[in-house]
Amino acid sequence: MKESGLNLLSAPGNDLVASTALAVSGAQLVLFTTGRGTPFATLVPTMKIASNSALAEKKAKWIDFNAGVLAEDADMEKETKALFDYVVEVASGRYVRSEVAG
Repeated sequence: MKESGLNLLSAPGNDLVASTALAVSGAQLVLFTTGRGTPFATLVPTMKIASNSALAEKKAKWIDFNAGVLAEDADMEKETKALFDYVVEVASGRYVRSEVAG
């Protein structure tokens, strides 16, 4: 990193390559969106964000946040705040589901 503060990095689409690249580049937390679900996690907390509620329900032990509710007319402001608050909690030490699972 060349500047302190929030830095965003884009990596290839392959789960393993992308998340590892983010971690070794200095990422402190990976926000990983998924539509099919994956148990994969990397060297840093890897927050799984479901793009649909069916996935969030089916893979409840893997998914940290259900963004699928937005397609079901959930309140955007409320869900945005919930995601932001969760990110802050994880950045402050709360374990994501993959960490809890070991």
